[in-house]
Amino acid sequence: MPHLSAEMLAARLAKGKGLPAILLLGEDAYLRAACRDQIVEASIEPSARDWGFRRFSAEDDDFAQILSQARTVPMLVPRQVISVSDLEALEHGSEAAREAAENDLAAYLDDPPPYTVLLLEAAALDQRMRLAKLLMEKVQVVSAELPKDPHERARMAAVLALGMARERKAAIDPGAAEELVDLCNANLAAIGNEIEKLATYVGPGQPIRREDVAALVVSEKKYSVWELSEILASRQRGRAFTFLDSLLREGENPPALIGAMAWMFRKLMMAQELGRHVSPGQAAGRLGMRLATAEIALRQAAKIPRKKLVAGLRALYDADSQLKSTSADDRAIMEFLVARLMGTD
Repeated sequence: MPHLSAEMLAARLAKGKGLPAILLLGEDAYLRAACRDQIVEASIEPSARDWGFRRFSAEDDDFAQILSQARTVPMLVPRQVISVSDLEALEHGSEAAREAAENDLAAYLDDPPPYTVLLLEAAALDQRMRLAKLLMEKVQVVSAELPKDPHERARMAAVLALGMARERKAAIDPGAAEELVDLCNANLAAIGNEIEKLATYVGPGQPIRREDVAALVVSEKKYSVWELSEILASRQRGRAFTFLDSLLREGENPPALIGAMAWMFRKLMMAQELGRHVSPGQAAGRLGMRLATAEIALRQAAKIPRKKLVAGLRALYDADSQLKSTSADDRAIMEFLVARLMGTD
C-alpha cells in the first residue's frame, strides 16, 4: 500500500475519508504526535474524546487485550480511536509471542470493526520480518518524517512552525518561521523549544518576527561555528578537531551544533550567490545576519568552492541522521563528521 505523507493524511482526513487502521512510522516523535492529534480530531467530536480515545503501549500492555478493546463497541460515541505506541516491541519478544501477536493482528485486519480506528505507532520496523510485511500490505502507512529533499523539508518544517506557534496561542511571521527552521536545521523538537522561548520573549499578542529570531536564537556560541569556515578554507585538520573538542567541552549539544553548522554552510552558499561586488552592509540585509558576521561570510564564501559546501551539507545531514537513529557515541559521530568536512573537495 502506498505511503502517505503527514500532509497527504491531513488532506484525506479533511475530506472525511476515514481509515480503519493506520501505521504512523518514523523517528520524529513530534510529527507522530501531530498526526495522532489530526486523526483523533477528525474521528471524534471534542466533547466525546474522553470516551472515544484510548492509548496503549505494545511494550507495556497485552497485545491481545488491546485488539479485544478495539473490537469492543465504544460507549456513548459512534467511533473510537485505539492508539498503540511502541509497536516495534513486538519484534523483540519471544518467537511464540511474536507469532501470536502477528496472527491476532492479521485476523483483526482481515475484518476490522467499522467503529474503530486502530492507530499503530513505531519509530522503525524491520522490513524483513512478517510484522512489517503484514502492515505494509494491509494498513495505511503514514510517514512521520520530514521529506529528504532539503527544500521540501524546510518548507514543511516552516508550515509546522506556524502551527506550533498557534498551539501556544502565539503567531510567527512566515519569514521568521523560515529563518528559525534554517537555524534549527529543520529539527522540529528544537523549533518547538525555540518558539516557546520566543513567544515569552515577544509577549502576549505580539507576533514573532525575523529580528526576534536573530536576537534570541542565534547565540554567540552558535556564531562561533564561523571559525569552522576559516578552518575549512585553510585545511587545518588539527585545529578542526581542537575546535570540535572545545565546543563539546563547553556543553554544546551535538544536534544543535550540526544545526548551526548547516545554517552556516547554507549562508555561505547564499553569500556566493550574491556576487563579488555586494557590500557587507547589503549582504547583512540579504542574509539576515549581523554586519560583522556578513563580512566573515563574504570572505569565506570566496575561498571555499561550492562543491565543497554541497558535500559538507550532505555530510552534516548524514551525521544528523546517525545521531537520531543509532546508539553510537555522539563524540565519535562528530569526529567522523569533522574528518569528512576536512576531506571534502
